[in-house]
Amino acid sequence: MKKIIIIALSLAIVLGFIFWKFGPNISFFNKPKVSGPIILTYWGLWEDDNLIKPVLAEYQKLHPNIIINYERKSSVNYRTRVQTQIREGVGPDIFRIHNSWLPMFTSELASSPEDVFTSADFKSMFYPVAADSFIKGSQIYGAPMEVDGLALFYNEDMLNAIGGKPPKNWQEFIDLATKMTVKDATGIKTAGAAMGTAGNVDHWSDILGLLMLQQPSVDVSNVASPQMVEVLRFYTGFVIDPKKKTWDANLPKSTDMFAQGRLGFYFAPSWRAHELRVANPNLKFKVTPVPQLSGKIVSWASFWGEVVSAKSKNPAEAWKFVKFLTSAETEKLLFQQASQVRLFGEPYSQKSLAGELVQDPIVGAFVAQGPGYKFWYLASNTFDNGINDEMIKYFEDGINATLAGTDPAMALQTVDKGVKQVLDKYTRPQSVSSP
Repeated sequence: MKKIIIIALSLAIVLGFIFWKFGPNISFFNKPKVSGPIILTYWGLWEDDNLIKPVLAEYQKLHPNIIINYERKSSVNYRTRVQTQIREGVGPDIFRIHNSWLPMFTSELASSPEDVFTSADFKSMFYPVAADSFIKGSQIYGAPMEVDGLALFYNEDMLNAIGGKPPKNWQEFIDLATKMTVKDATGIKTAGAAMGTAGNVDHWSDILGLLMLQQPSVDVSNVASPQMVEVLRFYTGFVIDPKKKTWDANLPKSTDMFAQGRLGFYFAPSWRAHELRVANPNLKFKVTPVPQLSGKIVSWASFWGEVVSAKSKNPAEAWKFVKFLTSAETEKLLFQQASQVRLFGEPYSQKSLAGELVQDPIVGAFVAQGPGYKFWYLASNTFDNGINDEMIKYFEDGINATLAGTDPAMALQTVDKGVKQVLDKYTRPQSVSSP
């Protein structure tokens, strides 16, 4: 009996030692861990919850282990707010930046994994301006759900009244604009085109940027040049030059003038169409691509793209969601949802979808311009307190000086100094001095 007790105690001690030493690693004693859902925070700017919910629901069906928390943010101080939160480690996983912001954001962004976007796939899906905007070196830092920029809105009744057709080049534009302009002893009553000032022409900086990029041999990093003098003279000529005067500094804002039916030609992005329809439901207008110089086709782009925070705990999953957002199927779904509450959704960024919109009398012009879109740091309405706003201020001073009588070449000497300061600040690597 004693032997049995001794054997049992010995066996218990041995088994106890084995469990203590190896038990945690024996699958028999371990239940498999159940991983919880991955939660991603997504910040948007324009889409209401009701618009984005069907998209999130669709993604949830495909990825039941992913939860997307969507938050719509104000555009006021958005750039500085999102950067501050990311640097403090409390920002979103996915958020939106303007296509001109990459120089200000590269250190805060996670690049796309190769199994989500390759450079070749990205370039085959989107217009060239998307790669110009979001690819740095060989890394992809963002993807667009839309494409937008400047197009030429025209008042159908005013253009028909002079027997005109939408202009294809700038000379046709000038001829038609001057014919549509109506003046009396007190000044311009009906304006042919809103061009020439920085105070009452909405999107004037985009228009100036378009002219700069269209003008052959303009070096945007060295604007104190004869080519840029020609651009500045051309732009301000719509106020100064009696032969092509169609606008004045004392007129209402160009958007208001167009909505009132007192403006023939008006340059604007696609979203202005919604405002115009609300402001004047009876206004008859259409949209056509911007006029061109002879030679290559150049249009002005200004749009937003989705990016992933470098501080995200799940960057690979975040990038998979970005790819879903920018897919052709999702863009079509978003367009359909938006079209239920306004004129149309965002113009498609996917090249493959251009044919579905190109014949539309309003949004069609924006996708038709897709292959020729270019951009620079003169994008209006980004509210970035950074590269665009600072650059715009210098050119605003140059336009105002020219309108006040300063020779454009002299005005551009000052502008050029400012341009170089802004480019040095945001786009050029800062040198680190040796200790």
